[in-house]
Amino acid sequence: MPAPVHPVAWWLWAIGLAVAASFTTDPLLLLLLIGVACFVVVLRRGDAPWARSLRVYLLLGAFIVVVRVAFRCFLGASGSGTVLLDLPRIPLPDWAAGVSLLGPIHLSDVLDGLYDGLRLAAMIICIGAANSLANPKRLLKVVPIALYDIGTVVVVAVSVFPQIADSIGRVRRAQRLRPDSGGRKWHVVRRMIVPVLADALDRSLLLAAAMDSRGYGRRGPTPVRTRRILGVLTVAGLIAVCIGVFGVLDDRAPAAFRWPAFVLGVALAAVGLAFSARERTVTRYRVDPFGVTACAVAASGLAAGGLMILAGQYAPAHLNPSTTPATWPVVDLLPLMAAVIGLLAAVVSPPSAIQGLDEEVPA
Repeated sequence: MPAPVHPVAWWLWAIGLAVAASFTTDPLLLLLLIGVACFVVVLRRGDAPWARSLRVYLLLGAFIVVVRVAFRCFLGASGSGTVLLDLPRIPLPDWAAGVSLLGPIHLSDVLDGLYDGLRLAAMIICIGAANSLANPKRLLKVVPIALYDIGTVVVVAVSVFPQIADSIGRVRRAQRLRPDSGGRKWHVVRRMIVPVLADALDRSLLLAAAMDSRGYGRRGPTPVRTRRILGVLTVAGLIAVCIGVFGVLDDRAPAAFRWPAFVLGVALAAVGLAFSARERTVTRYRVDPFGVTACAVAASGLAAGGLMILAGQYAPAHLNPSTTPATWPVVDLLPLMAAVIGLLAAVVSPPSAIQGLDEEVPA
């Protein structure tokens, strides 16, 4: 029986789709990326609690789009062209310069808010797809030794959102089995929010206790000063890597914030991680290999991001449709390939029944 896909592969696949979504505002391409992410999740998710969290991310994405359009139309309407709704403009004091309240709503305002909100929603849904497919317990096993503290915090934080979604479902099922005492609208806190938060807190405490009993975060006899220096090197390197990635993705960033910052950050982080790993000794039980299937899954997502970046070099106008004047979105062959190549992850990965074995694998 084939092994489940490595969790890092799912995260690389999702990050590639999110990068592809960040380089375009074409609604057709963004909807296609969202459809690809949802299609792969439906086919390859297991039965674990985090596998049912995609619906929450879809609702969050829809909420982002509505809020972005509303803010664009009612708080920053400054477009031109066709007027959809002529509202009176409310004057604001001088300290609120740059912000307009109400006023004429143009077609360009609606489209700008829709495109920007849809792009952010697509990125969030792609990351949510990784959260639904990757097992956070297996992800914690592959964290480098020097990053056990940070990795533990990140894995717990990433798993909180799916756990809350699972808690909501279990609380709702429990409430349906009890008689209704009336007053649903006025007892939301007592009936839903408090049980969900209490359940999530109890599960987080159980996870923290289990991790502490297994020795996570234990340190060797290293001087405090050395640990602080290594921690500063590692954190500074990671910050420099983030700045470098931002500079590479943003053409308007200064040259010093691009590849120099990225290379310097990788060097500092590598030095900090290499020296920090010497103070800890851990054992590996059932080493999780990054096999051919994982490489193919990760490559399909990274190829989507790479093809979209390449398309932006040759036809950037088609990736960002004009809203003044409004034009119909145009989809070229290369961006279309970038949007659909992520479907290869559903072809090369094992069925969802195999993915469901992640819950039974000891962490």
